[in-house]
Amino acid sequence: MLVSATEMIKKAHEGHYAIGAFNINNLEWIKSILTAAEEAKSPLIMEVSEGAVKYMCGYKNVVDMVRNVHDSMNITVPVALHLDHGSYEGAKKAIEAGFTSVMFDGSHYPFEENLAKSKEIIELGHAHGCSVECEVGGIGGSEDGVTSSGELADVNECKTIAGLGVDMLAAGIGNIHGIYPANWKGLNFERLQEIQAAVDGKPLVLHGGTGIPAEQVKKAITLGVSKVNVNTELQLAFQAATREYVLAGKDIDKAKKGFDPRKLLKPGAEAITAKTIELMEEFGSYQKAE
Repeated sequence: MLVSATEMIKKAHEGHYAIGAFNINNLEWIKSILTAAEEAKSPLIMEVSEGAVKYMCGYKNVVDMVRNVHDSMNITVPVALHLDHGSYEGAKKAIEAGFTSVMFDGSHYPFEENLAKSKEIIELGHAHGCSVECEVGGIGGSEDGVTSSGELADVNECKTIAGLGVDMLAAGIGNIHGIYPANWKGLNFERLQEIQAAVDGKPLVLHGGTGIPAEQVKKAITLGVSKVNVNTELQLAFQAATREYVLAGKDIDKAKKGFDPRKLLKPGAEAITAKTIELMEEFGSYQKAE
């Protein structure tokens, strides 16, 4: 059974580790990440962007796919299905479809509008037993058409949003989506500490987990980050393994039917599993499932 992320995030925050939130894109991603979680005995947040929801034929289909694969694999660890960077309408559709966790990203609105919409989504989500994440300050780069330069979150705005009863808060601390540039200045730990103090221990979320040095991620976790989002890193692992298979000519081996999509996609899927387990160890959630 899929669960809300509230309890696992609370335990992670109290235990000073973080839950990895890994983006899914298709059946291979779902199977590979669930395999990793079960092998690592780690709580898991599987998340999906609105763009991926459209690619996977809608919110209801995503819920059905994840739930059916989860059940058929006899997964025993806690798993939440989360909407990543959801719009106002998207978050409502995800809750209605059966997602167990949603993010409403109102960071591109004027703050008062972000506040009002966040309040509504939090109330709606909690009424359906769904955990809710909101965002203050922009995460650099682009995600489903929302682009930000990565401004630091305002501490007072974080405090106000946290006061609505949100389960976890995404706050910009210099992190970005996608590949980090060579001149990236790193995470702003001073602002992170200010935010954690202001929100009275509310679990924080680190977006743009790909490319942040492990020591910075671990430090952020000690300062209140309890959820780390990862997408690009798994895509790169999948791409590299698939490319190696193709360049070796295995896909054109007719005798061994190397063109069979189950064989063609297998190296990439296994690479996703291996990378996910590696990150679960880095974030500290390894063997934390009860």
